[in-house]
Amino acid sequence: MEFDFDLFVIGGGSGGVRAARVAAAGGAKVGLAEESRMGGTCVIRGCVPKKLMVFASGYRDAVGEADDYGWDVSVGDFDWSKFSTRLNGELDRLEGVYQKLLKNSGVETFDTRAVIADAHTIELADGTKKTAKHILIATGGRPVRPDENFDTSLAMVSDDIFKMEKLPKSILIVGGGYIACEFACILHGLGVEVTMFYRGAQILRGFDDEARGLIAEMMAHRGIQIHTGTNILDMKKSDDGLWVKGTNGSEHSFEQVLYATGRAPNTEALGLENVDVEVGRRGEILVDEFSQTGQPSIYAIGDVTNRVNLTPVAIREGMAFVETVFNGNPTPVDHELIPSAVFTQPEMGTVGMSEEDARDAGPIDIYSTSFRPMQQAFIEREDRVLMKLVVCKNTDKVLGCHIVAPAAGEMIQLAGIAVKMGATKAQFDQVCAVHPTMSEELVTMKTPVRSA
Repeated sequence: MEFDFDLFVIGGGSGGVRAARVAAAGGAKVGLAEESRMGGTCVIRGCVPKKLMVFASGYRDAVGEADDYGWDVSVGDFDWSKFSTRLNGELDRLEGVYQKLLKNSGVETFDTRAVIADAHTIELADGTKKTAKHILIATGGRPVRPDENFDTSLAMVSDDIFKMEKLPKSILIVGGGYIACEFACILHGLGVEVTMFYRGAQILRGFDDEARGLIAEMMAHRGIQIHTGTNILDMKKSDDGLWVKGTNGSEHSFEQVLYATGRAPNTEALGLENVDVEVGRRGEILVDEFSQTGQPSIYAIGDVTNRVNLTPVAIREGMAFVETVFNGNPTPVDHELIPSAVFTQPEMGTVGMSEEDARDAGPIDIYSTSFRPMQQAFIEREDRVLMKLVVCKNTDKVLGCHIVAPAAGEMIQLAGIAVKMGATKAQFDQVCAVHPTMSEELVTMKTPVRSA
């Protein structure tokens, strides 16, 4: 059977674009449809604009520290319109880069929604149908609002943050995951009065307890009001924004409310009922280790599969897909020991097992130190950092590394190499320290602080 394309990709995010480009570079005829902006969540409404906001939010503290170090400086108000104009210009530039990369790779793009008509057919929004030997779903995910007995559409979700016309004076952030915590730190750094409601006992559930505890402590110290065990009971419009009643009995008005309570895979109205593609409880597409669905011609990668929802993971899944399908080299996706960072203030970098998970797996030694770093201690700041190694008592292998510190994301990338290679604590100890740095503690901790 003759097909219009060897591969048709639905979704123009980082994973889909990489798969399309690499397949096309190998000689495949590739089509790609994206109904929104090329670049997907990460480039347009996620990692990139968020990190630029992280940079912007850090200057207020930096100016204050510079003054204590002897510089004659002062900080004024943050100009959101100036920043957002520059931000939107950068996002336009990056979208253009993605479009150019696809064009130069020979990928035919369609700026429209695409749905699956059958195992080898894609229908575009105008009714045009395209056939493909292989279909790759890379439609990503989206932020969701919870179902409540009040109008949750009054509140924002993370996508809306980047579209704000002005910066609010106050905001309530509902949620305690990494997205909620990152935006809490960002907005507080930009001068917004930030309150958080989280229904759990401690923010950043799923991360190492000691690490997330320090971040919560530092966020509170900076002035972010964190209310755990709390949710919104009622919300209404008010003269000065949104009136909110909390389950803790509090009543307060905020200029804005942001829901950061989770994301869902983009599988709705995708035509999956027309093919043998199974979805899970949260709407995620179920795939095997090669990203293949129950329909042999259809694969899925990235957040739509809800495996590990990180951009570099989606890119690796896309590369493995091309290697498997077009290069004749079946390549399973490796989801083990993936380093990641949470861009709070201070940042958290993590790779491998938390202390809690490792304790359940077998006997461990914990090497951990928390201290005031030189830069902040000199000017009598209370900021603290954490360096932590989780070590298997039987093998001396480093099972996990957790860092809470400025630039922890940069540090964990390098520490992740050692952990991925299976380095032992003794091998960490053999590395000479770089002094004076915060990270030297990773190779100078000699005695466990506790064992389990």
